[in-house]
Amino acid sequence: MKTTLLITATAMSAAAFAPVLASDYPNRPIEIIVPAPAGGGTDNVARMLNQYLEQELGQAAAVLNVAGGGGAIGVNQLARSRADGYTLLSTWNSPITTVPHMQRVQYSYETLTPITSTSQSAYTLCVSPDFPADNAEELLTELQANPGRYTYGNDGVGGTMRLAAERIFDAFDITARPIPFGGAGETLQNFLGGHVDIYGGSITPVLPYVEDGQAKCLLVTSADDNDALPQASGLAALGHAELETVLWRMMLGPEGMDEARAEVIADAVARAVKHPEFQAFLADQGETLNLVRGEALRERLQQEAQAIGETLEGLGLKQH
Repeated sequence: MKTTLLITATAMSAAAFAPVLASDYPNRPIEIIVPAPAGGGTDNVARMLNQYLEQELGQAAAVLNVAGGGGAIGVNQLARSRADGYTLLSTWNSPITTVPHMQRVQYSYETLTPITSTSQSAYTLCVSPDFPADNAEELLTELQANPGRYTYGNDGVGGTMRLAAERIFDAFDITARPIPFGGAGETLQNFLGGHVDIYGGSITPVLPYVEDGQAKCLLVTSADDNDALPQASGLAALGHAELETVLWRMMLGPEGMDEARAEVIADAVARAVKHPEFQAFLADQGETLNLVRGEALRERLQQEAQAIGETLEGLGLKQH
C-alpha cells in the first residue's frame, strides 16, 4: 500500500511539475549550428534572424559554424546532440534533401525534428552584357541553337544550383557544359573574369554587378518572378512552374525533441521575422518569407528529397 501511494504521489507530483518545466524553456543559452562557413548567405540570414530570435525568447542564442561535407558535418553534429531543445540547426535545404543521396550521413528528413522554415530565394542564371539574349526566352533559344557551346558555373555535382539548371535544360532540350566551383562567390568571380559564360548561383552576390551593368540576369529558378531581378523571368512565365527549385532555409532539432519546445521556437521565429528590419534585410538579399512548420515542413522535405533523388538518378549521380 505504501508503495502504491508513493508511486501515485510521485506521478501526481511529476504531472503537476511538467507544465512548469515546459513553460520555463528556454532557461539557458541555446546553441544554433549553421552547417556552412561564416559570411555566407545561410550564415548571414541565421545571424540576422538570431538578433530578433533572442529578443523573442528572452534568452541568448549562439551561432556555431560547422562547415564541410556540403553541410553534412554540421547536420551530423546536430543529429548526435541531446534532444533537449538547447542545440538547434539553422540550415538551407540541400544538406537535408540532396546530400543524403550523395554520401552516407547520420540523419534524414524522417529523423530530424522539423521546427519551421524561414525564408527562400531562387537561384539565377546571368550572362554578360554582350551575350546575345536579353530575356529568358532568348537565353533558352540561344542555348538550344548551340548545344555544348556555352559553359555555366555552378555549385558542383549534386549541388542544388546544378540540379536546378539541369532540370530546366532537360525540359528545354539544352546542352550546356557545367563548370563546378566551391560556392556562389567563386562562381561569380570566374564569371566576372570571363572564365564561364553563365553565372549560376544565388541572387545576393550578383546583385551589385547587375546594378552596375556588369551582368544581366535573365532567369530565376522559382515559379514566380523575383522583384530584385526585373529582367529575369520565373519558370511559370515559361510554362514550367513544376520545375521550381529554390534555396530555402529552416530550423530543425535533433530526433526526439519535445514537440512543445519545438513549438516555442517556431512561435518565436514567427514573431522574429515580423521585425521590419529583418524583412528589409531579406528584401535586400532577394529573399522572401516562407513559414512552414511541424509536420507540414517534414512533408515538404520529403517531397523535395524524392524529386531530387529522381533527378539525380536520371543524371546518373545518385549514390545512396
